[in-house]
Amino acid sequence: MSATLPNTLSTTRPTTLHLPAPAKLNRLLHITGRRADGYHELQTLFQFLDLSDDITLTPRTDGQLVLANTLDGVAEEANLALRAARLLKAQAPASVAPRCGADIALNKRLPMGGGLGGGSSNAATVLVGLNALWQLGLSLDELGALGLSLGADVPVFIHGHSAWAEGIGEKLTPVTLDTPWFVILHPGVSVSTPAVFGDPQLTRHTPPISMARALQGGASTWQNDCEAVVKAHYPPVAKALDFLSRFAPGRLTGTGACVFAAFENAEDARHVAQAASQYGSAWVAKGCNVSPLHDALGG
Repeated sequence: MSATLPNTLSTTRPTTLHLPAPAKLNRLLHITGRRADGYHELQTLFQFLDLSDDITLTPRTDGQLVLANTLDGVAEEANLALRAARLLKAQAPASVAPRCGADIALNKRLPMGGGLGGGSSNAATVLVGLNALWQLGLSLDELGALGLSLGADVPVFIHGHSAWAEGIGEKLTPVTLDTPWFVILHPGVSVSTPAVFGDPQLTRHTPPISMARALQGGASTWQNDCEAVVKAHYPPVAKALDFLSRFAPGRLTGTGACVFAAFENAEDARHVAQAASQYGSAWVAKGCNVSPLHDALGG
């Protein structure tokens, strides 16, 4: 069930790029240990959705990197899209760097801190997009190494394929997963990832399993080790999961706050999403094995 990924994307020089920064789900999330540096060892299955933020990258001739719009509650220096652009520019040869400028406009659709990977996906789209816009010619492996310094989830968005991940989430093996329709429900609360990983009740020693065993077991056996802690501390998440579980197995993605359930067809998913309004904001999205970002760039 593995797939082979190209290590490059099209390098045809574009002008303005309009690109998706897609959401992801953690269809499985096991915490298998805690490292000496405080990070946790994970096993997870990443899958993309056809639900995304949108990013527009417009070249500038003055070499400046400018955010065309800001995000409420996010300082410019903390914006992962801008940080990614600056990081990439620092890798450009001295002869090229003066022309490496861009306006970066972000149309935000994904809820911040929802477990859908929005900030990491924004960073990955900027790295991949500006690499093409500036014709730097970095490979996906090189971009992934840069992205890891911004966040453990950034490499999977750069490589752009559903993946089995280990380590802190950066050791990736491409896989092919089923692609159902998902209802994604955000219960309107903000979950603190550090608080979840620091909770003494968090399960930290789930026995590691092989990728083959995880895939053979299938979705009916998958679990998220963060779910019990998040449900205990965030009642709206528990209520949202209870609601979804009336129709299909509901699960947490990442540390939340978003929860999701899979359906065989769009009609069933839309029916459940329409009934979910009292539990939060709901979206219907199709699972993807290839990132919409790579589709957009012809990778």
